[in-house]
Amino acid sequence: MIETAANAQQLSDLPEIPIFDVGNGGPIALFEADPDRAADIIRLGRAQYGPKVIACLDELSRLWSSYAGNIHNSEIKSIASKLPRGVWFMNLCLEWGCTSGVMDDPTAPGMRLLRTLDWPFHGLGRNLVIARQIGPAGEYYNLTWPAFTGVVQAMAPGRFAVALNQAPLVRRLTLPVYVDWLCNKIKTFAGRRIPPVHLLRRVIENCRTYNEALDELTRTPIALPAIFSLVGTERGEGCVIERLERRSAVLEAPAAAANHWFGKEFKPGKARGIESYRRHRLMNGYTVSHVSGFDWLTYPVVNKDTRLAMSANPKAGELFVMGFEADGPATRVFEHVHRD
Repeated sequence: MIETAANAQQLSDLPEIPIFDVGNGGPIALFEADPDRAADIIRLGRAQYGPKVIACLDELSRLWSSYAGNIHNSEIKSIASKLPRGVWFMNLCLEWGCTSGVMDDPTAPGMRLLRTLDWPFHGLGRNLVIARQIGPAGEYYNLTWPAFTGVVQAMAPGRFAVALNQAPLVRRLTLPVYVDWLCNKIKTFAGRRIPPVHLLRRVIENCRTYNEALDELTRTPIALPAIFSLVGTERGEGCVIERLERRSAVLEAPAAAANHWFGKEFKPGKARGIESYRRHRLMNGYTVSHVSGFDWLTYPVVNKDTRLAMSANPKAGELFVMGFEADGPATRVFEHVHRD
């Protein structure tokens, strides 16, 4: 969708994705580096869903996070004190769709992770940033937003790249879908386990190898079901991890993930997002092809809810990123090759 000369000219007119070197300063340092982007996201969210709805969801999110004893509560609280209501909800909302693929890289040594994030919040594509951060295990690139304390997708050069997809809705066949959704929320809010976005942050900050990351992502109890995609630096180091709160199933590369269970381990639920099964079939095909660049950005892998696309190879240190809004590309293509 971005191959033609006309499209190339249009992309060159779009803004670049900024990169911020925040070291070990974490989300607060990133927020302080660009508070206007955070304010714009909150403003657009309040306009999209209404300030009363956002305020209610924000308070529920704050109460749950406080009850669960989330170790990042102080960060969220500090940032929330400087913005209108919506920061707690932004940090703990997992109502998104995604498509990911893990594969041998056809153009460079190592493995490649392909990824789109579909999150129907206006402004996330144009306000996307890349934070160069440092944790105990080393440096990593976090594709994120100021005021967000979790990790949804990231690459650690020389270690691994990882992404999070929302799992399908658990279905109770005798109940309407909206009742199932509410039951699942109540179950989540009654628990004290770590949210998947904060587990992913812990992994990218602390795990030094692919195997360490795999162990954390498969064994750590989490607050709600999730799907993780992970690639390392050596051929064959890649998988999709389907997760319930305390159980996991690992699908070895080449593999793809959307927003339904692809493995046979768990009972089928209700797929999330736009055309989850079709997105999965397309991405599954790309993982065994010689696709390069962003040639895989076709509908419905890219759709009206898509807010970013990423292609990452941690062995080569290659990272390609692009922001989207409902009407199409919102940023230029960010191209980076990490150098030690």
